[in-house]
Amino acid sequence: MEYKKFDQTIIARIDKDEEILACVEKIALAENIKLASVQALGAVGAFTVGVFKTAEKKYYGNEFAGDYEIVSLTGTINTMNDAFYAHLHMSAGDEQGHVVGGHLNKAVVSATCEMVINIIDGRVDRAFDEEVGLNLFKF
Repeated sequence: MEYKKFDQTIIARIDKDEEILACVEKIALAENIKLASVQALGAVGAFTVGVFKTAEKKYYGNEFAGDYEIVSLTGTINTMNDAFYAHLHMSAGDEQGHVVGGHLNKAVVSATCEMVINIIDGRVDRAFDEEVGLNLFKF
């Protein structure tokens, strides 16, 4: 992975066999990012995305492997209890154009991933919400 910072924007290239969430965390910690938006595209060979079942208050993951293009990767970087926290969603399409997606748990790059991180001057922490069952923005 390599990246370059331009004012409040980071342009990153995540390379083959690197895991996307690990690279996001590495950048956020190195640059002391407390709040940012993330968007990316590229190609992945193995990934896990999930869906939150609201009635059960539980995530279920779906694993995929093969040749997939990232159609959309979007989300936020912020903090929870003053520690790094990322919330990303990803959609990816296969060679027939079928798209799957959800909450991103893991994604290994197969060719490249081009990411833009827009740093926001501020801070928003997260806290667990018992009623919803998720870590929500705490203002």
